Amino acid sequence: MNATARDNEIAALVAEAERLGRSGQRDAAAAVWERVLALDPGHPRALTFHGLRAFQRGDVAGARRFLEPALRRSPVPALTHAAWGRVLEAEDRLDDALAAFDKALTLDPSAYPVHLDKARIYGRLGRMREQALCYEHALQVAPPQALVAPEMAPVFRQAREAVQRNKAELGEFLQQRLADARSGVSPRLLARFDESLDIALGKQPVYVSRSSVFHVAGLPSIAFFDREDFPWAPAAEACTDAIRAELEQVLAGDDAGFIPYVRTRDGEPMGQFAPLDRNPDWSAYFLWQHGRRIEEHMARCPATVAMLEQVPQVEVSNRAPAAFFSALKPGTHIPPHNGSTNARLTVHLPLVIPPDCAIRVGAHTRTWKMGELLLFDDTIEHEAWNRSSQLRVVLIFDVWNPLLSEAERVLVREALEGIMAYYGYDAPLGDL
Repeated sequence: MNATARDNEIAALVAEAERLGRSGQRDAAAAVWERVLALDPGHPRALTFHGLRAFQRGDVAGARRFLEPALRRSPVPALTHAAWGRVLEAEDRLDDALAAFDKALTLDPSAYPVHLDKARIYGRLGRMREQALCYEHALQVAPPQALVAPEMAPVFRQAREAVQRNKAELGEFLQQRLADARSGVSPRLLARFDESLDIALGKQPVYVSRSSVFHVAGLPSIAFFDREDFPWAPAAEACTDAIRAELEQVLAGDDAGFIPYVRTRDGEPMGQFAPLDRNPDWSAYFLWQHGRRIEEHMARCPATVAMLEQVPQVEVSNRAPAAFFSALKPGTHIPPHNGSTNARLTVHLPLVIPPDCAIRVGAHTRTWKMGELLLFDDTIEHEAWNRSSQLRVVLIFDVWNPLLSEAERVLVREALEGIMAYYGYDAPLGDL
């Protein structure tokens, strides 16, 4: 047999042996690996298979006899280094075992069993912080099916508990270390830092902007913006009483003007909004809708319109401005979702706010307060609820993200109008 034919036969046998191994046919796979060794006595993957089988039988010396020649071939597979590490661990050569596992992970960082191997050794050595880091790496790279496998449940439970203990200890350590550095820092800056610390300690996930239509790159993912940073906000808030009076007149005389906010087109997937589709439990009284003025509604709300005309509303032909009274009936929950573009912020002016109502944006949950605007990036996952027995109403409108320059606003507007022109102005792109 010439060299090319031999190599081709070995490759075919290796593929067959691995297929049999994946399907659980270990004895059949062993027979095929024997055929590989007959053609290439130093084949590292075949030797590693037999070395692992010997190790699983408790034959450490036999495992060593198979693995030593495999380690002399180049390149050495990650699995061979990992198997060798287990042999060294069984011989109580723990530092050498860690070095072997590190070689395996250099070749295959996603090998979660090797991270678990390292964690086990660090536990034996009493090096609990390093053990926790190895467990954390294993949890990060393990595939979903491994995380839920019944036979792995005790190991991953132990891993999570170790990681949580370590994070708690790290948190206490940092609290003491940072005490002096925190002194004199403004509450606003501390709030951002504390959120960063919570993320580092695993107390909360990272929520980022996920725009469904147009994402402006480079903008930070800020959940709630500070109302004090908007020069127009005090004048808008000063109109609260007049706007609330107009809302009360609308509720008394034109509550039929409220229409379900969620109205999915025929054939479109409803997803998480299915319970609210065409449901008046979440309804809107539009002043501007898809950039069009609702003159009849505006005539009823002149103070509201006057206020809105003084704020930097987003303007996109056939899509924005959008401004409306948003009514949430008792017991209604708006499920978590993401908005269409981070080029703009969503603004709420609270008008009728019973107890047990709130909104969550990312990791931050806020309650509405009369006379105080809430401004947030709705492309960060958010949800809202009314758990009271009364109606909740806020005025909702959009403004440009203040971190965009005027030139960028023009570009974004042209891009959004271009997208709609390409697909047709009635394309289901959502509210912009």
